[in-house]
Amino acid sequence: MEQKKPLTASELADIWGKYVNDSLSIAVLSYFNQKVEDPEIKEIISDALQLTRKHFESIKPFFHEEKRPLPTGITKEDVDITKGRLYTDNYMLQNCLQFGMLGMQAATAAVTMTTREDLYDFFTKVLNDYNQFHHKTLAVMKAKGVLSESPTIPAPKEIDFVKKQNFLTGWFGEKRPLLSVEISHLFGNLQRNSLGAATLTGFGQVAEKKEVRDFFLRGIEIAKKHVEIFSDVLESSDVPVPMGSDALVTELTDTGVSSDKLMMLHTTGMIGLGIGFYGLSISTNTRRDIASHYARLSGEIALYAEDGTNLMIKHGWLEEPPRMVDRGELIKTKGGK
Repeated sequence: MEQKKPLTASELADIWGKYVNDSLSIAVLSYFNQKVEDPEIKEIISDALQLTRKHFESIKPFFHEEKRPLPTGITKEDVDITKGRLYTDNYMLQNCLQFGMLGMQAATAAVTMTTREDLYDFFTKVLNDYNQFHHKTLAVMKAKGVLSESPTIPAPKEIDFVKKQNFLTGWFGEKRPLLSVEISHLFGNLQRNSLGAATLTGFGQVAEKKEVRDFFLRGIEIAKKHVEIFSDVLESSDVPVPMGSDALVTELTDTGVSSDKLMMLHTTGMIGLGIGFYGLSISTNTRRDIASHYARLSGEIALYAEDGTNLMIKHGWLEEPPRMVDRGELIKTKGGK
């Protein structure tokens, strides 16, 4: 049997992030589970809630073994399931699809950074859980006709190789048609921004503090602008663009549905994921004008994220992740000669 070694920084970061994100998911999914009307979608949400609670409890022993305190995360006080219905069933279903996809990505990253056998097994099981859940959610969305799939493109008649430097250009002259990988990322980023705009619209309607509402309004404008930019690039190559997201939010304006802390944590998390997706998009893109879009938009949302972080610090909502000790500060504060 392997003798358990202390957690590495990567492993500690993974379990800390998993615990906090699960606490957020439990709160949100508990609310969805009370408000959903469609029985098939309710089953999906119940499955998501059940597997998240299982992960949440299973990860606690890793903290206890290391004698590390559990993060505070999000608690049941941060959401009121007795309040009205903020989002439609379709939004909840789309949210669950993203939940499964992001869960698989996070678990895969954790597995690649883990060397301890017990933790490797844990994240492998988490990955399988999310994979099965994502597959089931896809099936429900297909059956209901609400799945927005990436466009198809005509099949080439033969294999070809790049012969001209204008394959890379995009600012001046004739632009080549989009590559399939470029369409894939543009489409995915458009979908995520569209869903993000809907999420922030709901948050803005129920946020308590004016500065938080203003922050969400700014985010809605940013998300809609990014949707417009990605749509224009797709349409320039005659690629069909999916519909918008306004119909995913109800007219509820009651404060207290979710705490401002929960909504801010959710939003800053979405921004971080967005920056990551834009970085991945740049790495697979070859047309310079599209790379320029991603670089510029990444900078814009990075500044938005910084403002969100400052707002969370101001109100005492930002929980500090595990970090290295400050050796200089220890030396300065050491008593005696």
